[in-house]
Amino acid sequence: MNTSTAAPTRAGFVAIIGSPNAGKSTLVNRLVGSKVSIVTQKVQTTRFPVRGVCMDGQSQIVLVDTPGIFTPRRRLDRAMVRSAWNGAEDADAVVHLVDAHAEIAVKDGTAKAAEKRCADDTATIRAALKSSGRKAVLAMNKIDLVKRDALLALTNDLFEEGVYTEVFMISAHNGSGVDDLKHHMSSLMPEGPWLYPEDQTADLPVRLLAAEITREKVYLRVHEELPYAATVETTSFKEAKAGAVRIEQTIYIEREGQRAIILGKGGQTLKWIGENSRKDLIEILDRPVHLFLHVKVRENWQEERAFYADLGLDFDV
Repeated sequence: MNTSTAAPTRAGFVAIIGSPNAGKSTLVNRLVGSKVSIVTQKVQTTRFPVRGVCMDGQSQIVLVDTPGIFTPRRRLDRAMVRSAWNGAEDADAVVHLVDAHAEIAVKDGTAKAAEKRCADDTATIRAALKSSGRKAVLAMNKIDLVKRDALLALTNDLFEEGVYTEVFMISAHNGSGVDDLKHHMSSLMPEGPWLYPEDQTADLPVRLLAAEITREKVYLRVHEELPYAATVETTSFKEAKAGAVRIEQTIYIEREGQRAIILGKGGQTLKWIGENSRKDLIEILDRPVHLFLHVKVRENWQEERAFYADLGLDFDV
């Protein structure tokens, strides 16, 4: 083969920004083709940028799945929002993912409180992009949930604000339009060598990824009773017999009274969390996994500097 005529390799970073629960993690997982970011029905589950790596021909696209941008109230909120904007500032391209269903619901007067907050956060992001002079690609998500006429009217209104260079209609859930978006992101990547091996899908440390997988299961199972009062730490990650890995994790809660929620009747809730986390870890690590979960009270984990350092967040923001 005459390599001199081969297409040049490209590589770069794309920050995917948006309001909480706009579908950023679902989109990243769809583009990469495997679980990189946790996905739950609870908003604001992504606490720090997760880099997923996807290939498109000779282009390598490193996806920065940022925490949702919203009006911060707590220290952790402020750190997550700062992290999201830092990810956008450092990227070669920015994709603003908009929940089209929520935006249209606000326009037609049927929006629930969560959809109104989503639309408010989206407006805040547009204003910040406009004031910074930074252009973004607009990706209208959840198009499978809305009518075409309403979607087109909304898209025209948003595009006329002058913040966006291109518009893509997608459904991160079913994959509609996602390949077109990926090809466009590929064209925006600068020429240069690939940043990661071709078969690598993320640069998240495996101990941290394992903790995120278990945290996803905690949210999925107890999101009503324990919305944001729990975090997970991988305390041990060791090689075991026959190619297996032994993982020990601690689920930290803020009050002793929350222990019963995590354990469940007869320990069934904790058992469910462990079993479902182990299934995902086996698939991701491609090896047998022995997972052991512990529950401990750590009242002020959201105010501990070490917790923020481990996640790459700014404690002093």
